Amino acid sequence: MQVADMFSLKGKVAVVAGGGGILGGAIGEGLADAGAKVVIGDLLPEMAGKAVKRITDAGGTALGVTMDAFDRSTIEACRDTAYDTYGSVDILINAVGGNMKAATTSAEQSFFQLPPDALSKVFNLNILAGTIVPCQVFGERMKDNPEGGSIINISSMSALSPLTRIPGYSAAKAAVSNFTQWLAVHFAQEYTAGLRVNAIAPGFFLTEQNRFLMTDEKTGELTPRGKKVIDHTPMGQFGKPEDLIGVTVWLASEASRFVTGIVVPIDGGFSAYSGV
Repeated sequence: MQVADMFSLKGKVAVVAGGGGILGGAIGEGLADAGAKVVIGDLLPEMAGKAVKRITDAGGTALGVTMDAFDRSTIEACRDTAYDTYGSVDILINAVGGNMKAATTSAEQSFFQLPPDALSKVFNLNILAGTIVPCQVFGERMKDNPEGGSIINISSMSALSPLTRIPGYSAAKAAVSNFTQWLAVHFAQEYTAGLRVNAIAPGFFLTEQNRFLMTDEKTGELTPRGKKVIDHTPMGQFGKPEDLIGVTVWLASEASRFVTGIVVPIDGGFSAYSGV
């Protein structure tokens, strides 16, 4: 097999849950550019539609499906639409997740004041609704794929080393990494070694969920926290959404056929730097 063929996703069908977001959208575009037919699942139809348009305008194949991570029936409907339209699902990207201000400590809100319902929502969004349930819904059919498949979860730097101020998010992403390893072993031992499960752990990318922590809402300048992040990132910059594409295509393709149960940092060296 030629190297280019190993990385090709031609003939594959990919579902990107949360594909209307900044990071999920970039991943969806990258998968389409590698040859996959892409299903964009998102809570907001207009966001899914914009992602689909970017893909089709670039010559790719995509469709959008409304999907609420907290409503299992909509995840099942997304799966069924993908199978009815394209005949299979070979790749699942679980890009649903994020933090919320109410679950973040600050000068105005101490750890002791964090609302349990906010912490619960963040935890459920990232690990249960955003990762475990879609792995159940899609994995049940993907395990029977003759050529196997690839599930890619989205972890975080905060899973490797918990970050200050975001206890719920850090704990949830640590759970995503742990579950990724568990499911990789479970599928390989109980069903098929062909269905692989891995995760990527993005470093610091500016998104709508973390922008209020990294930049001043009024001036756009880096906050003290944002400056600390850049100072602790050897490459000296925030990641760009397209920086996630290469690793995702690798994990989705035959190029990584013997890779399962790993969490890949994409962090500009953040996890390698001790600060000294």
